[in-house]
Amino acid sequence: MKHPILLSVLLFSFVSVAQTGSITGKIVDTNKQEVSYANVLLLKAADSSFVKGAVSEENGAILFAEIPSGRYLIKASFVGFKDGYSSPFELKDEIRISDLILQENSEALEAVTVNYRKPTIVRGIDRMVFNVENTAISSGTTYDILQRTPGVVVNQGQLLVKNRPAQVYINDRKVYLTNEELQQLLEGFAGVNIKSVEVITNPPARYDAEGGAILNIVTSKNLSIGYKGSINASNTVGIKPKYNAGTSQYYKTDWLNAFASYNFNSRFDVKTDEGFVQFYNPNGSEKATWEDLFQRETRTISHSLNTILDFTLSETELLSFTANILHTPKANSDISGRTETYNPQGQLDSLYTTQSRLENQRDNLLFNLNYENQLGENGATLSANANYIDYTDDQMQAVATRYVSAQGNLLNSNAFNTIPTQKSQIYTGQLDYLGNLGSWAFEAGAKYSGINSESRQEFFNTAGNVSDADAILNDHFDYTEAIYASYFSFAKDWEKWSFKAGLRGEYTDANGNSRTLGVVNTQEYLELFPTVYLMHNPFDNHSFGIDYSRRIDRPRFQSLNPFRYFLNENNFQEGNPNIQPAIANRVNFNYTYKNKLSFDLYWDRIDNAMNRLPFQDNENLTLRSVNTNLNYEQQYSLDVSYSEFVNNWMWMSIYASFFNMQNKFTSLDGNQSKIENEINGFFFQSVNYLIINSTLNVTISNNFTSNYLVGSYEYDRPQYRLNVDIQKRFLDGRLILNLSSEDVFNTMKTPLKSRYLNQNNTFFAMPEFQKIRVGLRYNFGNFKLSDNNRETSVDEESRLQELGAN
Repeated sequence: MKHPILLSVLLFSFVSVAQTGSITGKIVDTNKQEVSYANVLLLKAADSSFVKGAVSEENGAILFAEIPSGRYLIKASFVGFKDGYSSPFELKDEIRISDLILQENSEALEAVTVNYRKPTIVRGIDRMVFNVENTAISSGTTYDILQRTPGVVVNQGQLLVKNRPAQVYINDRKVYLTNEELQQLLEGFAGVNIKSVEVITNPPARYDAEGGAILNIVTSKNLSIGYKGSINASNTVGIKPKYNAGTSQYYKTDWLNAFASYNFNSRFDVKTDEGFVQFYNPNGSEKATWEDLFQRETRTISHSLNTILDFTLSETELLSFTANILHTPKANSDISGRTETYNPQGQLDSLYTTQSRLENQRDNLLFNLNYENQLGENGATLSANANYIDYTDDQMQAVATRYVSAQGNLLNSNAFNTIPTQKSQIYTGQLDYLGNLGSWAFEAGAKYSGINSESRQEFFNTAGNVSDADAILNDHFDYTEAIYASYFSFAKDWEKWSFKAGLRGEYTDANGNSRTLGVVNTQEYLELFPTVYLMHNPFDNHSFGIDYSRRIDRPRFQSLNPFRYFLNENNFQEGNPNIQPAIANRVNFNYTYKNKLSFDLYWDRIDNAMNRLPFQDNENLTLRSVNTNLNYEQQYSLDVSYSEFVNNWMWMSIYASFFNMQNKFTSLDGNQSKIENEINGFFFQSVNYLIINSTLNVTISNNFTSNYLVGSYEYDRPQYRLNVDIQKRFLDGRLILNLSSEDVFNTMKTPLKSRYLNQNNTFFAMPEFQKIRVGLRYNFGNFKLSDNNRETSVDEESRLQELGAN
């Protein structure tokens, strides 16, 4: 325990700063709801001359520090509101002015509807904020909003920021599911409840050091007392249909917010894979060529229940309890494969067919307790948070293979069963303080995470209708981890400068034990993660910024487990108990004009980057995909984005990225050769949101990627996608019809190639990109209330991974 104690002493030591005269207050609308990121000017009362400028915080709070004594007034403005002014006041030492109330501008978008404001983009010191509340953009689902957020890229169902996977948070609480489950979750969140999306490229110290960029979805505040509910259903058709149905109920009194939602999903997914492997002799001559065709049909049934209870204990205290339950009783896959083998002369030598049955059942239970207390009148907040997660994943896989000659004669057959299971429990506790130290904003906190995970696999040879256990291929893997973390950060605004810096420390004590293989991996380390941000506004409408962060990626529990998941007996995936954590350093330079046009020059390097690499064994004619550490991944990029309402009926967003990606890793061919890959790529995205009338919206989005690097794979040809979404509202917004067409021209499918040394293989995954979705949602009760609907998860859950995920 000496390390955590030393860590706490280190991180909570700071130098006191002298207190100076300051002005605090809050910007609100006529409903007493906070107005975030409003432009605020401090003016001299005598002649209204400019003294200092600022931007209101997320909670509407404003702060002007180090102001000489005198008589002043404050002006605030925000798109969709009339300018607001405070009464003149006298500043001597410190003063808190009354809430400054902004009146909504009823003329905004009058030609279309008085209910919509224009979406805005605000560049903060540590994030870009896309404000969508009460705009046309918020009329779809939360997933629709994310896809339209500038700088966010959707690549094969995965959300990316700066070409790296992004973590999704809702109200500063992380959500982690598979890409498909995350999309289903966010498509069930109505966009009208979303206030803004924060794109945090380099997350500050208060966030866990684990992972990359963050997409933080901020929901709207509750406005009034009442009840509302909704029922929804959708049908998505690709190759096979996918159904979703659910309901949500919300009730608010002056002391209780109660929310509950239930969703049922029934999916039939089809994925086709084509593979090509060319094997070589030791002298470099061609040995054989294999061409694979796999088809995976997966039928899934899942139930999800989300319950939230918010108790208002007093004017300053809030207690919340959350339970998220995901029960998947059925996720069964039928996999059929056919592999043709050719000799060096290109003649068919033989073939083999594989039939595989994968049955899966998962349960994920999360319980959260959160307490918040506002201290005094200056906005200081103390919060405490505790989580418990129980995760279970049970599987059974049966694989049967038949080897046939070119003439159709049976040469051999083989069959085996595997029974893998995973059980994990996670405990977390967190304490955070937000307040001021004189003229400096100050944050500090501490967190503990405890993880216990047990994975087993039993292997049985079943050829000849006899089942024999094979102890050599059995596996029993235990993993325990404890993480102690604490952090602090300071922030301050001057007339034309903003500065923020923080330090987070995390002490990790982890132990992985493969009982079957007798491999024990113990990791004990202390890492410090600094963050620095600097922004300069030399002139109106112009801002320059630079930020830096150091972060960590820890291996997923399942990646450490050396068990094998088989596509067939010659093609399998396996974990690696010796994977080490990866350390990332990231730097970003930014210039923004009018919060519409932005240029970013970006660099990152990830040492020991984790990836799944394919390696072909030319002697034994097998292809295995191994979770391992690369030496590094590195990229440089120049990004340009522009977003604007070009007129009262069309909002347009354009994002372009020119990037260079590099990596280096050690080949597993026995020679320990160092392999270096490098590509230059270009990405372009455009989103056009058309407001046909007050009840009909159309969105047209385009994505183009010229090239991309994933481990040893790179794109074999460019990738393009066109999506069209139509939304129609009936009955004064109570009934909403959505029609979406994804990948209209069926151009998202792109082969990946891996070619170096004696490795030559291609992988062509063809999931159901091209889909049509029809959805209906009916709202009842006082459906225009904003609710407390949110998803609660914890960072450690991101390292839970389904067994045999592919």
